[in-house]
Amino acid sequence: MYLPRHFAEDRIDVLAAFMHDHPLATLVSPTVDGLLATHLPLLWDPEPAPFGTLTGHVARPNPHATVDATGDALAIFLGPQGYVSPSWYPAKREHGKVVPTWNYVAVHAAGPLRLIDDVDWLRAFVTRLTARHEGSLPEPWQVTDAPEAYLAQMLRGIVGVEMTVRRLEGKWKLGQNRPEADVAGTIDGLRERGDPASASLAAAMEVRKRGV
Repeated sequence: MYLPRHFAEDRIDVLAAFMHDHPLATLVSPTVDGLLATHLPLLWDPEPAPFGTLTGHVARPNPHATVDATGDALAIFLGPQGYVSPSWYPAKREHGKVVPTWNYVAVHAAGPLRLIDDVDWLRAFVTRLTARHEGSLPEPWQVTDAPEAYLAQMLRGIVGVEMTVRRLEGKWKLGQNRPEADVAGTIDGLRERGDPASASLAAAMEVRKRGV
């Protein structure tokens, strides 16, 4: 992706934490028939170094379950995002030389995609995936809570996908190219909107403003 230096994020721990917190990815594969995209949650593992592995699963009827890719796949993770009004900038009142923009956080991971049609692998994976997302609930559901015959039927209906990540990059476009006063004005403007998405973007800008 287009990645000006002041927006670039290359710390593996920061990128990994972002993918953990925003697991729903858009998986894009190039094929002879054009681009193929699927939205699915992915789990990131640190091995092999330096960029690790992403794993997920798709429904068997999904074309991604039989994809004959012509190159590396791309997984896109999107975080806080939103419109930024130039009316929030003190610079508007000073000289008026301002325009709207869109702030956002995104991570791109690319690499070869492997399909895995193995029931034992799939059972282990969905157990991990379930534990990851059920762990914070007061009464976590477990894979073993489902009847075995039903679970076997469900596992036959999916195919695993695994990407060995060869390129991992992040873009934190959060106003780093603006004067501090404009950043502060944007944070205030987003908070005044009062909606969860704007609050999330304001929080991300506040963290980045502190240099974290």
